[in-house]
Amino acid sequence: MAATVAVDNLNPKVLKCEYAVRGEIVIHAQRLQQQLQTQPGSLPFDEILYCNIGNPQSLGQQPVTFFREVLALCDHPDLLKKEEIKTLFSADSISRAKQILALIPGRATGAYSHSQGIKGLRDAIASGIASRDGFPANADDIFLTDGASPGVHLMMQLLIRNEKDGILVPIPQYPLYSASIALHGGSLVPYYLNESTGWGLEISDVKKQLEDARSRGIDVRALVVINPGNPTGQVLAEENQYDIVKFCKNEGLVLLADEVYQENIYADNKKFHSFKKIVRSLGYGEEDLPLVSYQSVSKGYYGECGKRGGYMEITGFSAPVREQIYKIASVNLCSNITGQILASLVMNPPKVSDMTLLKFLHLNENTKFFR
Repeated sequence: MAATVAVDNLNPKVLKCEYAVRGEIVIHAQRLQQQLQTQPGSLPFDEILYCNIGNPQSLGQQPVTFFREVLALCDHPDLLKKEEIKTLFSADSISRAKQILALIPGRATGAYSHSQGIKGLRDAIASGIASRDGFPANADDIFLTDGASPGVHLMMQLLIRNEKDGILVPIPQYPLYSASIALHGGSLVPYYLNESTGWGLEISDVKKQLEDARSRGIDVRALVVINPGNPTGQVLAEENQYDIVKFCKNEGLVLLADEVYQENIYADNKKFHSFKKIVRSLGYGEEDLPLVSYQSVSKGYYGECGKRGGYMEITGFSAPVREQIYKIASVNLCSNITGQILASLVMNPPKVSDMTLLKFLHLNENTKFFR
């Protein structure tokens, strides 16, 4: 009897989907690692370092102590009742853990939360966004997610109806985008970054790719911008960002802003500006441009990849569309609570004035941590 499930009768969208950072090279590396364990000395090396994906703690980076202390206290709040806690944890961590526990219904990190995430944590994130950008942010616009990736999938699921729906994606790109577009049955519309200008985004090239796709009957729904860039590392100039926003408005495109590397800027003459800030600086309001901004706890100086925390901020969508976004988010009930807490800490870290800050953070003097 033939197998009821075989490769040739699987969903063709799954077969089309490719994700290079977990592909054949990684599979081969895993085989070699198994060989090292079962046959020591059989290879001219004794260790494999996986550099296929940004995963700094796997390479020895130490986590930020403040973050881990707060998480420990939130997960085991009975520790707060013990007198010796003051000698084991920093005063800042104890204070922040108490604040966060007061926001969690039943003080239970093992319980489901609101589908968008715990309201008080979203308030803290909104406050951090407002402080960063100089423009108001609303907790109701924030959806806490298990890293940025589920937020990307959610929007692809929302926007892509069939293979005639296209998404503009930069090349080079992080393969999450090509994979998710294929998985949801849409068409990737590439635009090419210019290496000779520091991997700049040329509006003329994006316009050309858009018009070409439309001439082939593709309904281009959105533009993906990765800033700071992955894998290119470029930081868009503010003027370039203004042009991108105007382009999206004029062409009726949703702007999907991947900003998960916003803390990873190493050039003295470069500065990160969020697309939310650019949109508001142009005077555009909720009715002018649909924007989705992504942030993650996996990147930056923290590198908490395994905790799977992140959020997307959605603005410029009508109430009926927002209801559909909330419905999709509700299917997964909620994101994990540890990641939710970390996202709030990343967007609302200790301030320089906190008494025990320097003592309890594993950061060097060059880290761009303070705000």
